Amino acid sequence: MKMSETAYSGKRITCDYLIVGSGLAGMTAALEAAKHGRVIIITKSKAEESNTRYAQGGIACVIGEGDSFEAHVQDTITAGAGLCHPEVVRAIVSAAPERVRDLQDCGLHFTLQKDVEENASGAQGNQYHLGQEGGHSTRRILHAGDITGREVSDVLLARCRENQNIIILENHLAVDLISTGHIEWQEENCCLGAYVIDTATHEIKTFLSKFTMLATGGAGKVYLCTCNPDIASGDGVAMAYRASAEIRNMEFYQFHPTILFHPKAKSFLISEAVRGEGAILKIKKGDHYETFMEKYHPLASLAPRDIVARAIDNELKRSGQPCAYLDIRDHSEEFLRKRFPNIFKECLKFGINMAEDLIPVVPAAHYCCGGVRTDVHGVTTIKRLYAIGEVGCTGLHGANRLASNSLLEAMVVAYNAVCHSVGQPATIPEISAHIIPDWSKGDAVDSDEQIVISHNWEEIRRLMWDYVGIVRTDKRLERAKNRIRMIRKEIEKYYWNFIITPDLIELRNLASVAEMIIDSAIARKESRGLHYNADYPPAPIESKGKDTVLRRPLKSEIWFE
Repeated sequence: MKMSETAYSGKRITCDYLIVGSGLAGMTAALEAAKHGRVIIITKSKAEESNTRYAQGGIACVIGEGDSFEAHVQDTITAGAGLCHPEVVRAIVSAAPERVRDLQDCGLHFTLQKDVEENASGAQGNQYHLGQEGGHSTRRILHAGDITGREVSDVLLARCRENQNIIILENHLAVDLISTGHIEWQEENCCLGAYVIDTATHEIKTFLSKFTMLATGGAGKVYLCTCNPDIASGDGVAMAYRASAEIRNMEFYQFHPTILFHPKAKSFLISEAVRGEGAILKIKKGDHYETFMEKYHPLASLAPRDIVARAIDNELKRSGQPCAYLDIRDHSEEFLRKRFPNIFKECLKFGINMAEDLIPVVPAAHYCCGGVRTDVHGVTTIKRLYAIGEVGCTGLHGANRLASNSLLEAMVVAYNAVCHSVGQPATIPEISAHIIPDWSKGDAVDSDEQIVISHNWEEIRRLMWDYVGIVRTDKRLERAKNRIRMIRKEIEKYYWNFIITPDLIELRNLASVAEMIIDSAIARKESRGLHYNADYPPAPIESKGKDTVLRRPLKSEIWFE
């Protein structure tokens, strides 16, 4: 009989694994962890809502003839601009085929060649259709149409919901981690669970667990323009930082070059796979359109994302045009409808036929290459706390993520994390229950100043877009630092004076992540990968960089290692 959710409806709840987040990383970990104990997944919205669900491209995996692990490794390292950790890259790339088989065993079906061939009524065989994206030297992207993330999410969620050892608690938002660093404990800092707010009732519960896994995804909402869903407010990184975990390389925020530019389209991403199938970037000049990417990189429109995003940004500023354009009109409508069914349908909603019209696009915040510092097993600097997926920073992506390496990393590191936890001692520190108190509101009262939340939310996102965006300068970063310091002081005062709400928790986390990005960007005195500071020359291609690391309680402590 499946564990009853009502058994976990009290204010003090225990489990073997507490997993925060319901994307690919969280659900992969949950299914593996369920073999070893009781698992609770908490997710602040519906379980279906995660960054994973919006991943269109696919999963980079060496599976075709003529490809090799070493080629995938080298493409990743080249894109990472001298900051990838080679041993991590090799470990994750080589684990890809096995983890892909796990997904297939769960019921995921990848697109086959015969599914997208034109006039394919007589096509035979089960050969995969492999996509190609920017920075990859060959076709190696397994995909499920152009909604890979949605298919992955649906399949894994179904498996989790039918598993007897997994409970999914929707509309539950983690407030803070519970760690021995914050109680009367003198030994190594150890995570014991988290305080969690029920977003429907605003009741705050105490979750105690043997192992806690952060799988909270990214922080795209820290920027004004993003293709991330509204839930991406950097909660995991902020909580880990407050618990004194080390945070790495937050200055490297990837901007996806091609988000659909239309007044009625909300953050719809035009997959890099569209360029992989031959789409060419163009800019409007007078009454005609010209290509421009050949001026910036030998791979032209298939250059790595950091280069393409900066190129578009530069062309728009020089020309005064509101957007660039993708031209894939060389393909037939039949092919485009088969290869990109969701993108084709979405574009049609806004009067754009991909087979006949140019697609207007602009860059937007997409993926956080930094995060909670971990190894390839998701192990953080806090005992029994793991960070998996986008919230973690393993060293795979370096200064710029290679396309479609994110889903790969999420499932490999999530699987590794559970395997690592099984090898840990079965007992947790002997800490009596009274030392870990339930949440208390203290002297806090209900707020009559909700405008503080909405105003600061918008101000943070605007200042990050204007001052800490695709191209930065020392003066812009200084302005950003001065403003975020004042905003955070105001938020912290509000946080302790008033009863907390989900909106306030997200705002506090967003402000914390914004300051981490700013501090890390100020610390890096070079232009490298996604961090482009106009006051510093680009780092030599062959140079090896150093990671930026932040850690509390020394709030201003940043050093290179």
